[in-house]
Amino acid sequence: MIIGAFLSAIVLALVLGSVTTLSAADSENVRPNVLWITSEDNGPHLGCYGDEYADTPHIDKLASRGTIYLNCWSNAPVCAPARTTLITGMYPTCLGAEHMRSMVKLPKQFLMYPQYLRKAGYYCTNNSKEDYNVESVGKIWDESSRKAHWKNRKPGQPFFAVFNHTISHESKIRNRPHTLVHDPAKARVPAYHPDTPEVRHDWAQYYDRITEMDALVGKNLKELAEAGLADDTIIFYYGDHGSGMPRSKRWPYNSGLQVPLVIYIPPKFRSLASSDYRTDGESDRLVSFVDFAPTLLSLTGIEPPEHMQGYAFLGQYQTKPQDYLFGFRGRMDERYDLVRSVRNKRYVYIRNYMPHKEYGQYLNYMFQTPTTQVWKRMYDAGELVPPQTYFWETKPAEELYDLQKDQDEVKNLVDSDEHRGVLNELRKAQHQKLLAIRDLGFMPEAEIHRLADGKAPYLTGHNSELYPLPEVLAMADLASSEKTNAQAELLAGLKDENDVVRYWAAMGFLIRGKQAVQQAAPQLRAALQDSSKSVRCIAAEALGRYGNQQDVNAGVETLISLANQKKDGLYVAMLALNGLDKLGPKKVAAVKDQIAKLPVKNNQVNRRLQSYVGRLVERLQEQQEKNK
Repeated sequence: MIIGAFLSAIVLALVLGSVTTLSAADSENVRPNVLWITSEDNGPHLGCYGDEYADTPHIDKLASRGTIYLNCWSNAPVCAPARTTLITGMYPTCLGAEHMRSMVKLPKQFLMYPQYLRKAGYYCTNNSKEDYNVESVGKIWDESSRKAHWKNRKPGQPFFAVFNHTISHESKIRNRPHTLVHDPAKARVPAYHPDTPEVRHDWAQYYDRITEMDALVGKNLKELAEAGLADDTIIFYYGDHGSGMPRSKRWPYNSGLQVPLVIYIPPKFRSLASSDYRTDGESDRLVSFVDFAPTLLSLTGIEPPEHMQGYAFLGQYQTKPQDYLFGFRGRMDERYDLVRSVRNKRYVYIRNYMPHKEYGQYLNYMFQTPTTQVWKRMYDAGELVPPQTYFWETKPAEELYDLQKDQDEVKNLVDSDEHRGVLNELRKAQHQKLLAIRDLGFMPEAEIHRLADGKAPYLTGHNSELYPLPEVLAMADLASSEKTNAQAELLAGLKDENDVVRYWAAMGFLIRGKQAVQQAAPQLRAALQDSSKSVRCIAAEALGRYGNQQDVNAGVETLISLANQKKDGLYVAMLALNGLDKLGPKKVAAVKDQIAKLPVKNNQVNRRLQSYVGRLVERLQEQQEKNK
């Protein structure tokens, strides 16, 4: 036994190599293994969270041995940006990586968390989804595939392993045929959804998939126990963002961002726990995905690097609890939007920077769900009443919800005098966070890539000459506000030397609609020749939607001229096509032949983004057919 332990220590020392030298104390204090079990597209709809409709015995049993976190956010309400937050320990909004399935570079000195673990001797596996919005440089995982497994490590080597389960994904809610196990009559229908058989079926099928997912989690846990490793392994179970039902996934409400998080720390490593950790317990500590990487490093004895923006909540380097969680929404597939949210333990505040866009913009993928289809049909037929109508309408600039009294987030308290204090508090917290991390999301996506010029957009964000964020944010705040006497400031913004300030000034007129656009028509016509193609797109959409016939013609012509992704780039083309779509089929009819000839494939574009232009062109053509 003594000889075996000695040999194991030698093996571990060889594994660690040049990273560190084992001291006598280190040889006696083996570092924990860490197992992360993740599931896709599900909120805390689990028995251990008090959901009586759920059937999740394996996760519930894990929770009885560990702690559940009642207030965990994924930061992003959709997979790729959320996973980017996890892998970097940073907000994708400061990396230029907030947009769904974008692809940007990290600064060379920033590593992904498995690289820090591997340097410290850990065997790191991912089974198997990555889906990051940042380029991988160097070896990230020892193995990342459907065969990746902790059992393939060297003898005595500590491991970090991820197992990701897709059975609860949005696509599994809507696949038919499916024989329901959960009784749809007993499903809870949120206040914002219509109560129809289709909606109840989708919710019941969602819970069926969660039960199936729970069984897979049980297999992971059983395998660990049978290998005799349960006492040596810290276990995380969590979902990757809110449920795949419409108005959860993709929207930075609490319903789209809140995820289940269950953590088990074996007794031998209990010294790494925080004061709020307890067996069969609950923690109301505010934690989010940006905290996971620093927490993981802290648990394994590695000091989190300074560039990571999250806060370790367990381990050797744990920090004090935070007062707020922050969420974001950028481009979702082929549709642009910009939303930021922040919550404390009771309230969530949402800032809509593009309030002229309806919540439920047409997304090809989302509209494959029966709930989405019946919901929209009923709205168009005038069969819904508030709050079921809100999703298909434009947004207020600000939203504030009391999560204790209004779990569905449908009673906006922005105009409540009683809540003025918390509104101002969360406004301030959100504004300060944007400045602190140098949020790049206020820059048009095309400008992010143009100014980065092949380098990391993060560097652009920290260049105050290229990106004067306080000035940009001031114009974005003004443009998206409900301030009515903003004409002079917006006109001045159209003359600003910075492209992004001009972009937001043009957006301000578009947001305000017909009267504002017609008053600023001469200046917006001049903006059709702006050096920034993004500014041109917004000015053209404004004139095309609200100008006179000559302006409409000029707007349409400008947008179609910028819609060729091979000529003007993917991001300009998407912005232009989104603009054409908002003009409506009658105004766009004159260029329908040009739309049909647009290239919908571009092999120079990252494969994860190649379908988006095609979807927009297809939608424009569908609308033309309906208009015949």
